Amino acid sequence: MDTQLSAAHWIYLAGIVVILITMALRKNIVVPAVAATMLTAWAFSGSIITGLSSIFNASLVAAQELFNIFLIIALVTAMLGALREMGADRLMVTPFRHVMRAGTSSFVVLAVVTFVISLFFWPTPAVPLVGAVLIPVAIRAGLSPLSVGMVIAIAGQGMALSSDYIIKVAPGISAAAAGVDTDSVADKSLALSLIVGVTALVITYVMQRRTWQKPSPDLLAAWENKADKFGITGSGGDAPEADPGPTGTGVPGGSSVTAGPGRPATGTATMELAAPEAPESPKSLAARTFATIVPTAYLVFIVYLLLGKFTSLVPPLQGGDAAGIVGGIAALLMFAACLTNDKRDFLESSSAHIVDGLVFAFKAMGIVLPIAGFFFIGNGDFSGPIMGLPDDVAGPAFLFDLINVAQSHITPNPIVLAFGVLLVGIVAGLDGSGFSGLPLTGSLAGALGPAVDMDPATLAAIGQMGNIWSGGGTLVAWSSLIAVAGFARVPVLTLARKCFLPVMAGLILSTVFAILVF
Repeated sequence: MDTQLSAAHWIYLAGIVVILITMALRKNIVVPAVAATMLTAWAFSGSIITGLSSIFNASLVAAQELFNIFLIIALVTAMLGALREMGADRLMVTPFRHVMRAGTSSFVVLAVVTFVISLFFWPTPAVPLVGAVLIPVAIRAGLSPLSVGMVIAIAGQGMALSSDYIIKVAPGISAAAAGVDTDSVADKSLALSLIVGVTALVITYVMQRRTWQKPSPDLLAAWENKADKFGITGSGGDAPEADPGPTGTGVPGGSSVTAGPGRPATGTATMELAAPEAPESPKSLAARTFATIVPTAYLVFIVYLLLGKFTSLVPPLQGGDAAGIVGGIAALLMFAACLTNDKRDFLESSSAHIVDGLVFAFKAMGIVLPIAGFFFIGNGDFSGPIMGLPDDVAGPAFLFDLINVAQSHITPNPIVLAFGVLLVGIVAGLDGSGFSGLPLTGSLAGALGPAVDMDPATLAAIGQMGNIWSGGGTLVAWSSLIAVAGFARVPVLTLARKCFLPVMAGLILSTVFAILVF
């Protein structure tokens, strides 16, 4: 039966086009998304009241679907805040400095440590943490500042954030929009992110190795002299505060370089930081204890996760259990850290950290709600509640209807479709936000996948790669790449340009892999 398109369908399609154009112009897309939601609902129902109420209902439905993501971000952020008070966050990475003796070892350690920290806690703490503790050591070991910036961006903002395998914010959004299982998207995203990341790191290693020098304290002193040039002032104290993104779209893992990376901008102070015998963080017993307990707890969780997935020794985790355990561990560790930091007022400090975590979560991800609401109204599973239809009435599937009409005029081709979704993801990331385009790529994956006999979860993972590697902080200079460039003390435009070839090569290779294997 032929699908009949109404005025609401064409308004919805126009909304998608306007959002893509707005992203390409590096402007905020909330207003176009909200306006398109209202006009679509108005045109479908014929009632301005329904159109106006859909603005609220769309964000409400999106919040109901995605609040678990907000909560886990809040709990992990709260835990990190408590650890930061005692200096345990920096002690967790200090041991790695002892093996950073030359260029190659520093390259590998930077990549591995940044990836692991970003995988568990997002790049928000990873960038200032690695910037304060490991970057000076890597520079002294002979790595060029540009190499340092590329490694951190690729391993953290790219490889770790694009898979988001532990916290599962990104695959959760993609899966919800595509109507598939979160774990399926997460597993495929992890495989694709490793292909992109390893490819980009190998190309970076080959391209940048000739710029490395012999280890010398003079390299560190020369690098320190660039502090004023790149606007890094010596403030001491904590790392820079997280920023919701230069375009206001919320950069997951993004931060603005508004203060020094936790150290004075003098060669002497940083030389002391670089020496393993005098780390900046206090070596209290509590800090050392928590610096051991936190990674151990999550390592045990990873082992359990792997045993449940690949063996029958333990029951596998179902649905959102994994994310719930990550949040539960974070909450308990945060309470224990607050009790250690301040026994008398630990109840108040625990609450304060949770509030800080929730504030950060909504700063980083809140902007996704009205955007996701627009794409949810194109999905028949969500459009009914958004427009206030009775429970026994099926909602319209605007996006699926448009796809059904379009596919009758084109020859289904998995290769064209896969690279098309990748391109949409890359374009959607041009706004400098790592996650705002995921509802779009996820919706397209759910609608287009069956038409070419391709798993929607695979398509959603491909779109997720394009969106996050582009906007998460590797390809565009107005993303959280600004923070990486600030800590590495290199021009952000140069860093973005140098990352382009390695990252694009990895994205193309991973997409081919997905088509052939998945």
